[in-house]
Amino acid sequence: MHDSSNFSLSRRDVIVGGAAGVAATSLADPADAAPLATPTAPPKMAVSLKVNGAAQRVELDTRTTLLDLLREELKLTGTKKGCDHGQCGACTVMVNGERINSCLSLAVQHEGDEVTTIEGLGTPEKLHPMQAAFIAHDGYQCGYCTPGQICSAVAVLDEIRRGVPSHVQDDIGKAPAMSAPEMRERMSGNICRCGAYSNIVEAMAEVAGKRA
Repeated sequence: MHDSSNFSLSRRDVIVGGAAGVAATSLADPADAAPLATPTAPPKMAVSLKVNGAAQRVELDTRTTLLDLLREELKLTGTKKGCDHGQCGACTVMVNGERINSCLSLAVQHEGDEVTTIEGLGTPEKLHPMQAAFIAHDGYQCGYCTPGQICSAVAVLDEIRRGVPSHVQDDIGKAPAMSAPEMRERMSGNICRCGAYSNIVEAMAEVAGKRA
């Protein structure tokens, strides 16, 4: 049997040996190390579109969302960034008359499109009817989701008038009703954490009645 006592190591021996290995590694010739890759700038692309009636041409990182174009490049901060996953509706804007979640859409996809944000619907001096109805019916509390709610509400009424079907219709072959259940269903993608849903529907119903 071999005597294992000759191979015993103390804790101090292990620490000293490890430190020596690290020191040897640090003294290695830098020329032997693999060269670091030079970072490349992200690709950019020029995009021309119309925002609230004004022509815009910007050069963007191709990963830029429409939401970030509006907020960071064009300083239209009325459109809000909420979940950034298309689940809350705070970033809703209208593109060529249809509502979208701008956080899920790349800006470069919108070459030549017409984008309408809350700033393009009305001004404090000349409110859009939906903005005025939200005020009259207290359709907001903290106000963070309100720009998206209003843009979505305007688009929803247009969808109903155009006969776009929804999940609450008994017969999608018939024109949808301009009713509270229809409006609630279509607005379900816009979350109001303050719970002003009933007031929002009342505001939409008032505008729908005025325009009927």
